[in-house]
Amino acid sequence: MSAHIIDGKAHAAALRAELKIQAAALSAKGLQPGLAVVIVGDDPASRTYVRNKVRACEEAGVYSETHQLPADTPESGVLARVRELNSNPRIHGVLVQLPLPAHINEPRVLAEVLPQKDVDGFHVHSAGALFVGAPHFVPCTPAGIIYLLEKESISIAGRHAVVIGRSNIVGKPIALLLLQRDATITICHSRTTDLGVHTRSADILVAAVGRLNFVTADMVKPGACVIDVGTNRAPDGKLCGDVDYETVKSVAGSITPVPGGVGPMTVAMLVANTLRAADHRTQD
Repeated sequence: MSAHIIDGKAHAAALRAELKIQAAALSAKGLQPGLAVVIVGDDPASRTYVRNKVRACEEAGVYSETHQLPADTPESGVLARVRELNSNPRIHGVLVQLPLPAHINEPRVLAEVLPQKDVDGFHVHSAGALFVGAPHFVPCTPAGIIYLLEKESISIAGRHAVVIGRSNIVGKPIALLLLQRDATITICHSRTTDLGVHTRSADILVAAVGRLNFVTADMVKPGACVIDVGTNRAPDGKLCGDVDYETVKSVAGSITPVPGGVGPMTVAMLVANTLRAADHRTQD
């Protein structure tokens, strides 16, 4: 038996088509949604991510700007650019591409983005709202995971969900989102002992650890839904996830591939958050 493949690319394409209609409706009211991306340095992976985000916005009818800053830009310069975008009425969403160079304090820069323009969902205001169950902007990858689970009619309430990873970007927010939907949550990480004991009890397993082929078939409960958030490069250059896809797909009930699983949903959710920010402007 082979797992059902969750086609994130197809789901993202359908969502982007809906978002394009919504963006056109806002533009017809004289308010074209606008996104600005700030990237510091010349990291190839970051450039690729930004290019994909900008392309998705443009295809949906969202105005976009990319602000490329040299790697040696002082923190004060990055903060100043974010403040400029905060005050720009043309821009409804501000995204600072991570990671930032080592000399820049990431939390300080992220905190500079206005909460109402925080389409990445990384501001402490957004994190606090998610914690108390009143989210406005949810981080894009966790939001995309929930979208996939719901579109695939994968039951969450009452199920045991295990999340491998505790980052502020994926691990913690997806755990909260699943908890809000009545799953029982276990969060595992690098210090977890007997990891397989936890993962083998998971009805829903989310791998967000950033290690190539970390989750193997013997760690997966037969019939489980496996969500692979990882983006790693194999020695041959091939893009792979945190899950050993070829072996796990013979055990899991459903699984997201890499590429073509969670990644496209992350970009689509960024567009959705940008539209939400613009729409909120019309209500001010």
